[in-house]
Amino acid sequence: MCGIVAGVSTRNIVPILVEGLKRLEYRGYDSCGVAVHQDGVLRRTRSTARVAELQEQVNADHVQSGTGIAHTRWATHGAPAVHNAHPHFSGTLGPEAAASPQAAERGARIALVHNGIIENHDELRDELKAKGFRFESQTDTEVIAHLVNHLYDGDLFDAVQRAVARLKGAYAIAVFCRDEPHRVIGARAGSPLVLGIGEGENFLASDAMALAGVTDQIVYLEEGDVVDVQLGKHWINGLHADGTLKTVLREVRTVHAHTGAAELGPYRHYMQKEIFEQPRAIGDTLDGINGISPELFGDGAYSAFKDVDQVLILACGTSYYAGSVARYWLESIAKIPTSIEVASEYRYRDSVPNPRTLVVTISQSGETADTISALKHARSLGMTNTLTICNVQTSAMVRECRFNFITRAGAEIGVASTKAFTTQLVGLFVLTLALAQVRGHLPDDVEADHLKALRHLPAGVQAVLALEPQIMAWSEEFAAKENALFLGRGLHYPIALEGALKLKEISYIHAEAYPAGELKHGPLALVTSAMPVVTVAPNDALLEKLKSNMQEVRARGGELFVFADADSRIESDTGLHVIRMPEHYGVLSPILHVVTLQLLAYHTACARGTDVDKPRNLAKSVTVE
Repeated sequence: MCGIVAGVSTRNIVPILVEGLKRLEYRGYDSCGVAVHQDGVLRRTRSTARVAELQEQVNADHVQSGTGIAHTRWATHGAPAVHNAHPHFSGTLGPEAAASPQAAERGARIALVHNGIIENHDELRDELKAKGFRFESQTDTEVIAHLVNHLYDGDLFDAVQRAVARLKGAYAIAVFCRDEPHRVIGARAGSPLVLGIGEGENFLASDAMALAGVTDQIVYLEEGDVVDVQLGKHWINGLHADGTLKTVLREVRTVHAHTGAAELGPYRHYMQKEIFEQPRAIGDTLDGINGISPELFGDGAYSAFKDVDQVLILACGTSYYAGSVARYWLESIAKIPTSIEVASEYRYRDSVPNPRTLVVTISQSGETADTISALKHARSLGMTNTLTICNVQTSAMVRECRFNFITRAGAEIGVASTKAFTTQLVGLFVLTLALAQVRGHLPDDVEADHLKALRHLPAGVQAVLALEPQIMAWSEEFAAKENALFLGRGLHYPIALEGALKLKEISYIHAEAYPAGELKHGPLALVTSAMPVVTVAPNDALLEKLKSNMQEVRARGGELFVFADADSRIESDTGLHVIRMPEHYGVLSPILHVVTLQLLAYHTACARGTDVDKPRNLAKSVTVE
């Protein structure tokens, strides 16, 4: 959520700023804006529409400059409205500047954009109001702009360093000053920010993807860094152990940000495209894995895995459900005690740390603020064996963890995760096998069987995708509903949870998931003919018990929609609709079954006419707590 693009150049960078915002649209936003240094004054254009409309405004207003900042905002403090949109200005004080917003804007000296949340913004707001600053928004961000302006004494780099020392919370900022053309200052703590180095020009962005095609020379700024960006030069002050900022050198990496994945091609939405990319994504993730070895997760993994006696999984949202499936695998195959925590809750409760724990984080972006904070908390408790399953090699999560497994899902644009989820499951299953091997629970013949099943996954998923026409027919019935239940048992209960999440995310139908055995402990009271009940029914050891649970629904007049394995002996009947899966897939069955639920959610949302790729109130990359 929220995106930053900024830069200084001798050429007009406004097209670069706007294109960068377009590349960050997938993160989710509800307003956007651009500010530049033009003809000796600060100018800005802001909108609560899409970036495409912002571009039209910029072109109509003839906004152009070699120095500027741009932003997409996901509302936290203050409603999605133009006056709350970034960039925020702070002007010179005085009766004329305070007379009206228009007068204040004409006198603007500081322009600033910000990702994150400032926790002490109320205290700072009161202080700045007492000094005569006028606030035009309800945002915490405007506080930073006025604070920098208050501290400015001819050197923006110094003013920003002094300002961030007073901030509590998370931030990535880019700021420039009317009085210092061709200079932008950036700073970060708790939110990602990268420096892009060009020839005679330099840029800042919250994601290297925003700078694709502009520069591939990227510096990943570290916690507490403040960077001074000018024409042809830059320098970074880093936070040292004594709390002071001192000049540091950061590694410059060559990063080839992929842009082709952002092309929609023949698909109606990115989510549909990404659902159908899953066979390729799974195949790419498994590419080169010819045998199971702890070293797939990094040097030294064998000795670290040998030392652990339990696993702790930290994740949020869809990634949490991937971890919930993995718990079943880890305990049944690797025979290792496993717990899973909602990352946003973990560090706020007392827990009992075990230094022999393998802490596993799961994140599609690798920038999820809650999960990064939970990881740091686990480390502070002495649990230093850390591993991440992540889709972005260069992300903060990968840099923070000792070991990693990089999924190769490619860029995922749709807010509702699909291919990132299934490739996470693949990575978690490989981790399960590696731990089982180290612990002596993976005989060679069993390993060979599991590898064969993994290699068949792309073909298995392709066969499931062929069910799309049947699922589309179901979606027409679901589109008229406002509530739905999802049922699963054992290994497939987390898949039911994921299916309910997908439906509510993009169709806005209220959906909940339960272990099927829990129906009679409360949820059965909701079952009527108006309540569709989606059931995940693999042919496993719990199938007969699941059938009994299904009969409980039918006895109350409920309407069942069942995804059943071919040999499960469940037949369509009045109030019982069945779509047959191509085959039973054993312990990897969740990866196939979830694809059907993705398709059901997608086509139901299409039938209801919602914005599938950008569902209301949600963001792709959650970089605030």
